[in-house]
Amino acid sequence: MTCHNGAVAETLSSQYYSETLIDHFSNPRNAGAMEDADVEASVTNPVCGDSLRLFLRIDGDRIARASFLSSGCPASIATSSIATEMITGLLLDEAKALTREDFTEAVGGLPKSKVHCSVLAAAAVRNAVADWRGRGPG
Repeated sequence: MTCHNGAVAETLSSQYYSETLIDHFSNPRNAGAMEDADVEASVTNPVCGDSLRLFLRIDGDRIARASFLSSGCPASIATSSIATEMITGLLLDEAKALTREDFTEAVGGLPKSKVHCSVLAAAAVRNAVADWRGRGPG
């Protein structure tokens, strides 16, 4: 079963998910495309098909704003939401250093079958920073 199909059948129960994850899934922060983004990164999980588009506004060497578009299961959406909160205000190197474990911990943990969802957030942040650095401020 893929994450997309599983999302329909999943119960947003505190038996499986933390209150933090349920809150970020039910009330995602910074959701939506950012029209004036300096950089955008897109990542798709080849196994389950979940996807994340991360938009960043950069000020100097710091992330001034972050937003996202995500499709997938509750764990993917919640980790995307919390990632935008975590990286806003960080230096690019600090954001790039965050790992999937950091995002998993921030949502209060994930069931083993959903840990892969946190990979999207970590990969999107790394890719966005690398893309920004690759072309330089412009």
